[in-house]
Amino acid sequence: MKKKIYLFTVLLLVFSLVFAACGGAAEPTPAPAAPAAQPAAPTPEAAPTTAPAEEATAPAEEAAPATAADPNSLPRNETLYYNGLQWGSVVGWNPYSSSNNNGLAIAQGDSARVLMFETPYLYNMLDGQVYPLLADGDYEWNEDRTEITFKIKAAAKWSDGAPVTAEDVAYTWATHVKYNTPTGAANVDYIEDIVAVDGQTVVVKAKLNDAGEAINPLLVAAYLSTNYVIQKAWTETLEGRSADATALLADPAEDVVFSGPYSKYFTDDTKVVLVRNDSYWGQDASMWGKLPAPKYIAHAIFKDNAAGTTALKAGEVDVSQQFNSNVQELWLQDNLPVSTYLPEAPYGIGASLPTAFFNLNSPGLDQVAVRKAIAMAVDYPTIIANAMTNQSATFDQVPRSLMNPTPGEQALYDREAVADLQWAGNDIEGAKALLDEAGIVDSDGDGWREFNGEKLSYIATCPNGWSDWQAAIEVVAAAGAKIGIDITTNFPEWSVYQTVVTKSDAPLPAGYDIFMMWSGGAGPTQPWGRIRGLISSEFVGMASNWTGNWGGYVNPEADALIQAIPSETDEAALKDMYTELVRLYLTDVPSFTLMYRPQVFHTVNESVWTNFPFDGDGTNPPVPPMICSDGWGVACLYNLELVNP
Repeated sequence: MKKKIYLFTVLLLVFSLVFAACGGAAEPTPAPAAPAAQPAAPTPEAAPTTAPAEEATAPAEEAAPATAADPNSLPRNETLYYNGLQWGSVVGWNPYSSSNNNGLAIAQGDSARVLMFETPYLYNMLDGQVYPLLADGDYEWNEDRTEITFKIKAAAKWSDGAPVTAEDVAYTWATHVKYNTPTGAANVDYIEDIVAVDGQTVVVKAKLNDAGEAINPLLVAAYLSTNYVIQKAWTETLEGRSADATALLADPAEDVVFSGPYSKYFTDDTKVVLVRNDSYWGQDASMWGKLPAPKYIAHAIFKDNAAGTTALKAGEVDVSQQFNSNVQELWLQDNLPVSTYLPEAPYGIGASLPTAFFNLNSPGLDQVAVRKAIAMAVDYPTIIANAMTNQSATFDQVPRSLMNPTPGEQALYDREAVADLQWAGNDIEGAKALLDEAGIVDSDGDGWREFNGEKLSYIATCPNGWSDWQAAIEVVAAAGAKIGIDITTNFPEWSVYQTVVTKSDAPLPAGYDIFMMWSGGAGPTQPWGRIRGLISSEFVGMASNWTGNWGGYVNPEADALIQAIPSETDEAALKDMYTELVRLYLTDVPSFTLMYRPQVFHTVNESVWTNFPFDGDGTNPPVPPMICSDGWGVACLYNLELVNP
């Protein structure tokens, strides 16, 4: 019942073990002994290959609210605690909006978070396939690859007891288009329409080019595993109290209807708690066959990574989606029941590329020589050894390009063709020579170079409390000083940072000359999707831009290649296209990757819960290290067991 939606075979896990990161921390320590073997986890129930012949019995009305409990004293043996997802108070529960600051419940993307809202399919980063959730079986392309058809499971129900229908899927899309939501804006150029043929049959119609071909079949298919289905009846209620798109997207949606296994229970400025819906439809035999193990999912709002790590060490956090410095010390030195997906460095699967973007409107940063000099001068080995504590491959091991460090993606471009453009960092003399050659020199003797009579002075920014990013940005600032460019750092709160960086229809304000954001991961459209996010000009001018190219880079040649790749099927031609995109990127340097990083950090403390996924656990389909909530990673919740039942 699996359907591949990758163009290429990626994510070979053995690669992660090859790259045991080199170099020590700032203060080297004796080499530790190998970690103890992790306990074997049971094989999860595989998703069924066919739907049941009869519709399962479902509640006729909305389930009664959960028994009141003190959110400050949840039963420990019923609660799964997280960190690293929620920074600041929740704004809302509106699945149409991208401004909820609700990391525990709402995160659409390559591996969508499906604790409260659900997608038709679940993406699995380990095998590049999708598995049905709300959908009943595989989706099917028509012969011309212009339409996709799939069905909704008969058992699927909303939290109010109403069935999930094809009309819900169609109305969700229509609403995204009508109100130009971020989801609508991101897909309207590729999806012509989504229609309900009958109560359970959905047809997704691709937008066609002049030749009658789908403009982007990759994005049409990816829509099914990256975007939530939202109830039509509730959406109509939302529309009834919204005067326009602004009001609709700003609505906190406290009354939202959902289809997932958990719902909002409690939130304030210290914590967020979800509670299990014990009438959840997914316990039907056509899906999981049971409820997820934890009754509550809770997330304290920590002030920074250090506070989150302290809670993890104390057993107050079960699943840590944050950077934990020198994570191996938790089991090698502290003897804690803590583990990661991989038992050795880099401890996680390198899939994401945290990247420093240049604000191309800042004076001097419109010059390639300035941008590349800064990027060449950065001491990446220090970032990886210290900021990442070796939880990343190095740029000597995996030369920089537009690809993540998995063998499948690395094989998609010609390394030799761009080798002269790649840099591993800490090239101070090369950076100085580049600036000198461009005539960007220190003309007044104060130690700082000028361009057009102005001192090159910039602020490098990333969110406060994100300790690995902050450490990386400090290294970037230090590199500037070595080549005569004044770079200072600034760390605003994430709640402020995200509203500034994702608003691409206005120039970035002062303080955002160089700034960090993520850059893709493993997903159904990668590496094309990551490249699009890094350098496609389509995102320039968007009022709400969560996809990429936040610095405002425009290159028509790159745009043409990005547009052509989704319809290209010849592997040799694709390799040429990807190689050219890498060449353009390394030549113009609109941004530069600082490290390789897991798509999400997945560190677990097994003091209370056990049977989390790990490499080689034998699960089939394999359960990815996606914090028990994202894409097929949510299968983890159905395998968890209490250490002391």
